[in-house]
Amino acid sequence: MHSSTARHVRRMPAIGAVVALAAGMLVAVAPAAHAAAGATLPFTSVEAESASTTGAKIGPDYTQGTLASEASGRQAVRLTSGQRVEFTVPHAANAVNVAYSVPDGQSGSLNVYVNGTRLAKTLPVTSKYSYIDTGWIPGAKTHHFFDNARLLLGQNVQAGDKIAFESTGTQVTVDVADFEQVAAAAAQPAGSVSVVSKGADPSGNGDSTQAFRDAIAAAQGSVVWIPPGDYRITSSLGGVQNVTLQGAGSWYSVVHTSRFIDQSSSSGGVHIKDFAVIGEVTERVDSSPDNFVNGALGPGSSVSGMWIQHMKVGLWLMGNNDNLVVENNRILDTTADGLNLNGTAKGVRVSNNFLRNQGDDALAMWSLYSPDTNSSFENNTISQPNLANGIAVYGGTDISVKNNLISDTNALGSGIAISNQKFLDPFNPLSGTITVDGNTLVRAGAMNPNWNHPMGALRVDSYDSAINATVNITNTTITDSPYSAFEFVSGGGQGYPVRNVNVTGATVQNTGTVVVQAEAQGAATFRNVTATQVGAAGIYNCPYPANSGSFTLTDGGGNSGWSSTWADCSTWPQPGQGNPDPDPNRNLAKGRPATATGSQDVYTPGKAVDGDANSYWESTNNAFPQSWTVDLGSSYAVRRLVLKLPPSSAWGARTQTITVLGSTDGSAYSTVAGSQGYRFDPATGNTATVSLPGSTNLRYLRLSVSANTGWPAGQFSEVEAYLTS
Repeated sequence: MHSSTARHVRRMPAIGAVVALAAGMLVAVAPAAHAAAGATLPFTSVEAESASTTGAKIGPDYTQGTLASEASGRQAVRLTSGQRVEFTVPHAANAVNVAYSVPDGQSGSLNVYVNGTRLAKTLPVTSKYSYIDTGWIPGAKTHHFFDNARLLLGQNVQAGDKIAFESTGTQVTVDVADFEQVAAAAAQPAGSVSVVSKGADPSGNGDSTQAFRDAIAAAQGSVVWIPPGDYRITSSLGGVQNVTLQGAGSWYSVVHTSRFIDQSSSSGGVHIKDFAVIGEVTERVDSSPDNFVNGALGPGSSVSGMWIQHMKVGLWLMGNNDNLVVENNRILDTTADGLNLNGTAKGVRVSNNFLRNQGDDALAMWSLYSPDTNSSFENNTISQPNLANGIAVYGGTDISVKNNLISDTNALGSGIAISNQKFLDPFNPLSGTITVDGNTLVRAGAMNPNWNHPMGALRVDSYDSAINATVNITNTTITDSPYSAFEFVSGGGQGYPVRNVNVTGATVQNTGTVVVQAEAQGAATFRNVTATQVGAAGIYNCPYPANSGSFTLTDGGGNSGWSSTWADCSTWPQPGQGNPDPDPNRNLAKGRPATATGSQDVYTPGKAVDGDANSYWESTNNAFPQSWTVDLGSSYAVRRLVLKLPPSSAWGARTQTITVLGSTDGSAYSTVAGSQGYRFDPATGNTATVSLPGSTNLRYLRLSVSANTGWPAGQFSEVEAYLTS
């Protein structure tokens, strides 16, 4: 297995000279309608930071090697002994899966409460499968902090019920909870061969390896039945062909092994469905086939309804896997890729899968030996690949990446990478038409520590050879990228061109730096690409290596919000540090996440950044001081605040005593403007302006209210933050 994260070692010199500016961007046109992105899932995820808790919220953070940077939403809740996080159940459920982290070397459990009543069952937590070190991969740090643990509740809960998790001693950071209504176990199909009839032990105590082999041999052309239970396999299965392996459901039939199928070839017709394979892989060893499937299932095969966890790779696919279908699976906590299609396959469809916490690319096609052809990744949901890309396509012919939802990529990857990085020979570069359509990327892209340089949410990379395929990128949504939205680069340092790229119909919102990061020679045409809340000038067009040739951006019409060009190729634009900002008069706080030390009834912190001056936040009454905090998303040189109360004359004049504090990391706050009384008078619009010193640089803005002459609480209907004085 190749070290796919090593792909990002890049000999990056100082950025070169300024090249030609792009054409002006004109009218905004919304992207064409397309299918919803992501998988249709049997569960609903709820973030811990949105639940009620007696613990401490951590994050957000994008710094490699920090716990919050690997969390879903870049935030989580830390519980010490006796502390709880309580979720409101979104719909009827009888099972829950929790993503969590505990300190290295520790294990413990969480008490579980349903509507205040403690269950006899606890949820075990451990660091056993976390804290992966991949020192041979340049730029990699200890990573893979989170793990997943699941529990059948033994009862049905309804929408609006409360489920709480309580630390019993070990510090536990809870990230997200998946609530699911699990159907009853399926019955044995008629005519099938049960592994128990061949001697398998459903208690998990005995070795069931030979029983599985005997059942497979006896069921050629038919079904091997895996009844509810736990089965231990001590060595991999081979010679699997012309057979269906079927369980009673992934919550009931569980196979414990770190190597399930390992075979270099198969005549095909293998169908694997509806059970779980849970391994014991605690590190990444690329020479070991510690995979759910290693090699080939053969043509016309399928994998569906599976729960795959604690393996090195879910499916490492070599040989003939033509027309393989991989759908409706969960792949969790792998130390390397979720699925990697290693060439020679045609017509493969990977769709409607959920992948979380991969230690390399979540989904990858790698055209080694011969090209992957006419294959697709469609409608998958990918969360938290903690070292590489969400989806990566390395070479291949006529490949499609459609309607996927990818979030929270970390350290060495983008949300989607379309690349000619070969790793090994013989490699087959991109050819034909590469279709990238309808994808949604959230908080995708990262600072690459090998380059000391960031990667965009969607990257096209002529790493080892020129890109001559037609690359059509359509109907893309990119939200809250910490750095750029679209990146064009020749990451191997040879300056190969990126050609024939068409970007049509994209919505970019709140990108940390630029909309386009062009560092290769070549060309792309942009049409109907609309950007708002751009953190820096909209285009960075600087060749790498220096003087290797310019990148031409053609304005195809319908673009808006990103026409300005970064002016200094000797420096990289920092998040929120535009030069100039594309809209220096925008309110940086509007719509951003807000929290407070307390709130009264429906007068919650978000009311102060919702753009409606008639709604308002009100703190806990009779308990000064109270503070209100907003995360601006990136660090800004904020010069002016506008504080508002509802303009209605029913709000009598009052003076609030306010201290302004700021932070760049959400942890250490310093005083920006000392305690002062600010007068709010409906006769003058119930507005107060706070001027901040020019040296102010903050991401987190906090207002501490110590007095209010009109009401015994802190009150704001809008808090606005501006770069202009």
